[in-house]
Amino acid sequence: MGYDEEDIKILGQVGNYRFGSIANALTNSDIVVPAHPETTFDQERFLTLLRGSISLTRDEKWRIIQAVPKLSQFQIDELQKILQEERQKFSELSPKHLLQLMKLEQKHSEDWKDLQSVMRQKGVKEEEASQADEIRKQLGL
Repeated sequence: MGYDEEDIKILGQVGNYRFGSIANALTNSDIVVPAHPETTFDQERFLTLLRGSISLTRDEKWRIIQAVPKLSQFQIDELQKILQEERQKFSELSPKHLLQLMKLEQKHSEDWKDLQSVMRQKGVKEEEASQADEIRKQLGL
């Protein structure tokens, strides 16, 4: 395959790891894309591409998700194209980079889990507020 000694050494260190495998093991559960009546796209694919990005921080991913209702169809399409290209380019790098990519992907995967936790907590708070409003209505307050 044209691997040199450094490639083979790194492949021995990373084992079966290939770029994207850590992010692929995650889910998009608890991540809610706000309503976006002006655009149509596969939300699961969008979130999968977003969670696999190692160039965006957790906060940037959060801001992108929250900005979806304000984005045009062109912007959504271009963002997905860029995220897909990022995934492709990183996966084409030589094995020399796999150890560094693995560490980056692990960090970004933890960030995605944090984002899921934040979204889960936000959902619980909204549900509690909704229940409190319902109780107030029933009591006539």
